[in-house]
Amino acid sequence: MRAAAIFGPGSSEKDLKPFQKNSSVTWLIGMPAGSKEADAVLIFGGDGTVHRYLEQLVKLQLPVLVVPRGSGNDFARAVHLKKVRDAVGAWRKFVSGENNARAIDLGVITSHVADPELLKLGPSPTSICDANESAEGAGKADSSRLKPFGMTRAQQPLARMKAVNFVLTEAPEVEVGSGQSCTDDLHYFCCVAGVGLDADIARRANKLPRWLRAHGGYAFTLPHALFHFAPFPMKASIPDTAQPHRFVQRTAKPTILAAFANAPSYGGGMKIAPQAKLDDGQLDICLITDIDKFKLFCLFPTVYFGRHLTIPEVEYFQTPALRVETEHPLDVYADGEFVCQTPVEVGVARAALRVIVP
Repeated sequence: MRAAAIFGPGSSEKDLKPFQKNSSVTWLIGMPAGSKEADAVLIFGGDGTVHRYLEQLVKLQLPVLVVPRGSGNDFARAVHLKKVRDAVGAWRKFVSGENNARAIDLGVITSHVADPELLKLGPSPTSICDANESAEGAGKADSSRLKPFGMTRAQQPLARMKAVNFVLTEAPEVEVGSGQSCTDDLHYFCCVAGVGLDADIARRANKLPRWLRAHGGYAFTLPHALFHFAPFPMKASIPDTAQPHRFVQRTAKPTILAAFANAPSYGGGMKIAPQAKLDDGQLDICLITDIDKFKLFCLFPTVYFGRHLTIPEVEYFQTPALRVETEHPLDVYADGEFVCQTPVEVGVARAALRVIVP
């Protein structure tokens, strides 16, 4: 058997020793150029390391073992590899000939070129939800000063909005399937992607030292991000049940956070989508609409236990695809990494990756 080992930040070849006890395995360091060069790939790292290699892994279609050596390790936990010893046990089973490789879905983000006509304010004929949310106050936001990850209160455009309905226009269908390669506009993710506050927290957390990220980095950056982030107008659309290639509006409200989940957790154990499964062909969507800052601060600890779904400002649903449009381009983060900016379409690549499990 031939196996390739990839090392993320904080990992090295010394971490490979527990996996080398079987002398029948020939080891290659680095990503194999083709599927004929290896029989399996071991990734030593966390969600970000896995994320960076997803395109190549989908192309190779080789079994992948994730060794949890990162700061978050949410993907490893999702496939029941909580500790390095769990990965060692799963590897020994695989080498002995046991069929413990499982096909799972991946999330896919397709970025679209913003169309000015796409973001007109006004009633939407395809709306299936009441989006007549109003905002108090007056004054205009200077859109030229808008930060890409969100808007501060001074830059908040909600004050000049009487409603946050959008006019939805048709966009070309994006076909996503197992084995499809990424382009510059197509991005895979394994755990959770998001827009809004969680993207801002990820951006801030990525600036922290690795050891701090591994010990509550997301929680550490939360207070500052929370009190400097303002709701943003967002429209979320889902496939029409009668015409799957056509999208209809699901919601259009001032939003604080929008998470699109393939796996239950992100940020080192935050169960933003506790009902998410890796093989159901669905994205679990968690939206947190405009909410009092103090209430939101108190809400976040409940996310670690998945108990936030009963809060009125939290909207949770499942869909095979979601189209996200915002008044201004906002950063989209996936698996803790920057991907692109809105507008985007998020979908599912069925059985796109084979992972070795305990």
